[in-house]
Amino acid sequence: MTMERLFSGLMALFSLFLIYLAMSYVAPIAYDPIGPRPYPILIFSLMAFLTLVIAFRPARFTKEIILGYDKTVIRNLILCIIALTVYSLIFEVLGFILATILMCFAVGLLFAGNPIKSLIFSIVISIALYVLFDMVLDVVLPLGLLSGIMG
Repeated sequence: MTMERLFSGLMALFSLFLIYLAMSYVAPIAYDPIGPRPYPILIFSLMAFLTLVIAFRPARFTKEIILGYDKTVIRNLILCIIALTVYSLIFEVLGFILATILMCFAVGLLFAGNPIKSLIFSIVISIALYVLFDMVLDVVLPLGLLSGIMG
């Protein structure tokens, strides 16, 4: 309960800081008559208000939540954070497809996935996401080592 209130208070302060930053935002091109500034201000204001509600609500409206974290779950979460950090470091070098295959496979194994099924899923999801982002949504993704083959 105390950690929930502390985290909510910190999120409210962070939201207020983001509102401060959004106040000075000026877009070089504005398609909307009022510009893009009101949208982040509105979202961060809502976030600040709701986190303050959580931080200062009466104790009778709360219920203790037992998350059941044990050493294995905490270890897997830390390894998952490490896998995502490594993913961000190898993303440009290996390219989107290979880096995503490695990251998805590692996370699949971390959460007790079958190695063969994790590998197949990793390959399929990496290629599907590449097709979606690069070809459908026109978001340029790095190919890395595959640039000679696919580029």
